[in-house]
Amino acid sequence: MNKKIALITGASRGIGASISLKLAEDGYKIWANYRSNHKAAEELKAKIEANGGECILLPFDVSSPEETERVLMPLLEKEVPEVLVNNAGIMKESLLIWMSDKDWQDVIDVTLKGYFNVTRRVLFFMLQKKRGVIVNISSTAGQSGLPGMGSYSAAKAGLIGASKSLALEVAGKGIRVNVVAPGFIETEMTSNLPLNEIINKIPMKRIGKPEEVASVVSFLCSPAASYITGQVIAVNGGIYV
Repeated sequence: MNKKIALITGASRGIGASISLKLAEDGYKIWANYRSNHKAAEELKAKIEANGGECILLPFDVSSPEETERVLMPLLEKEVPEVLVNNAGIMKESLLIWMSDKDWQDVIDVTLKGYFNVTRRVLFFMLQKKRGVIVNISSTAGQSGLPGMGSYSAAKAGLIGASKSLALEVAGKGIRVNVVAPGFIETEMTSNLPLNEIINKIPMKRIGKPEEVASVVSFLCSPAASYITGQVIAVNGGIYV
């Protein structure tokens, strides 16, 4: 039998890589999207295959409708993912007063336009199959806001709203849509933050691990979560409740 497929965007590093490894462990064939870090993507593929899994690498910029169409459509016409995880996102820190037009737009484009570009195409085929699970990776910043991260907070909050709307649109058609909102997680994205100060504000007194986010995504993709849709699951150590 053919393996079920999980498409993960922004899969080459950090949370995306952990989600890819976990879903491969769960038995999914992984379609791993990334933009430009070929070395990290090849390392992910090697890890998945070393554990007996399958992985194909899909290098394209999710913010580009043309690239998304060119890479995804030939695959979707042959096979349909059971799972889509929209994880691609970038962060550019700046107070709003100093933020450039380009920096604002880049963050919005990767997170929100990327979600739209990928989901719209995959959803068309999921609807034909009348099944599917979509998990969108937001952030505590999208729930509470963070100073200096206006564009990132706006993009991640927008992803929550878009997810809730889509969940209502497709709930009766065999497709579930949920959000995972990580807090401060040990990744390259948080490596330059003052973690010692941040830890003091986290009730659990530690930074989270990418694997802890991946395990929640795994649950939401499983039959055990078959009656859960339109929800935001926080993985943040209690920093926002």
